[in-house]
Amino acid sequence: MKLFRTIVDVPESRHKIDYETESLWIGSCFTENIGSRLQSLKFPHSVNPFGILYNPESIRRSLTILTSGKMFTGDDLRYDNNLWYSFSHHSSYSHPDKDLCLAKINESINHASRLLREAKILFITLGTARAFRLNETGEIVSNCHKLPNTLFSHILLDTDQIVQSYTSLLNSLKKFNPGMQIVFTVSPVRHWKDGATGNQISKSTLIMVIAKLREMFNTISYFPAYEIIMDELRDYRFYEEDMLHVNKQAVDYIWEKFSESFISPSAFPVLKEIMAIKQGTEHRPFNPSTEQYRHFLTKILGRIAAVESLVPSADFSVERALIREYLDNPFR
Repeated sequence: MKLFRTIVDVPESRHKIDYETESLWIGSCFTENIGSRLQSLKFPHSVNPFGILYNPESIRRSLTILTSGKMFTGDDLRYDNNLWYSFSHHSSYSHPDKDLCLAKINESINHASRLLREAKILFITLGTARAFRLNETGEIVSNCHKLPNTLFSHILLDTDQIVQSYTSLLNSLKKFNPGMQIVFTVSPVRHWKDGATGNQISKSTLIMVIAKLREMFNTISYFPAYEIIMDELRDYRFYEEDMLHVNKQAVDYIWEKFSESFISPSAFPVLKEIMAIKQGTEHRPFNPSTEQYRHFLTKILGRIAAVESLVPSADFSVERALIREYLDNPFR
């Protein structure tokens, strides 16, 4: 049967993820979309310890912080609009209380740094080659925190400079964790504020950077999330209403491609059991007070205990608390 679309070939990865494989995910939307799936399925990993990052320089600096052991102090924070914040972090780390802001930042750095030391795979998603430079200091910021545009200059990062800075980063990462593999992706979300041509220039810059780095390092591979959306799913039915962000159907397809390439066959039985547990937890019958439903929930608790015996790192605290709430308050 003739296929009426082009298929993006995704080679099977030599480096598989199972329930003993720790991984770190950092960057833009692919990181959030696929990383959240792994989180839901209880894989040992960390997603965006600095919040969502878009440009390669902010990602590079964040990884450098994780390898350096740097902890943030009050001098690293700023205060505007009744919030303490860091130009190295997404606004999700901002807080009205300075100490709580610092505590959240440093707790995340501590956790991610430890995981990066042990991680088998690091996933880096580049979103745009354009960045905002703070005019006051010349610093490239990870987030503008809704400050006036006049405080920043919007710039296109140079291909050769990105390659040079990432060459240094990758050499440092190799020393920090010699056995770690690195997978690059480019976010399929278009940055339309740059215009159609500007977005293409930005994405092309990122793809060229990754191609050059792959020639230099044998520890690097590439997952074609951008190409899957642009070439294989090239239809607006795979986008949200803004016509820029991909929708759940597209994310499901990318996840399918990703899991075929990266998830170890040995992990699928546990993965499927966790999916069944989550579906059972989310199911609510018409009459939740029946003995039959209570028995159903009790069986799920038993299945959770069985998975925890196989995967001690799996955290089912949310699901267990929800089941207990259903048992105690069936009409909640």
